[in-house]
Amino acid sequence: MKGYPIKQHDIPVKRYCRTLELRDNPELIAQYRNRHARENVWPEILKGIREVGILEMEIYIFGTQCFMIVETPLDFDWDEAMSRLATLPRQQEWETYMSAFQMADSDATSDEKWQPMEKMFHLY
Repeated sequence: MKGYPIKQHDIPVKRYCRTLELRDNPELIAQYRNRHARENVWPEILKGIREVGILEMEIYIFGTQCFMIVETPLDFDWDEAMSRLATLPRQQEWETYMSAFQMADSDATSDEKWQPMEKMFHLY
């Protein structure tokens, strides 16, 4: 197993960890992975993520379970940012486009689909 390098930021950051369940269908999961390939993600979506103040976002997958790590400045307000993100160009269209793969309501926002995870252990 290889590790993944972490982007260093010039400011202190905090991390949000969220999870999402995909439909248990290998073909759909393959399509979901493909839609998240760098060349296939809509530019407006990447711009919107940065516009609301997110510094880094990573999505990991194991079977049908997706795990997202979001890094933000310390003064970032999740609820405010997600409310704003939901209004940006093509964001709801993207959510609908992705909903065929996800165990979530097709009208749900990203914030409604991706559920927060609770930190239960740390080594430091």
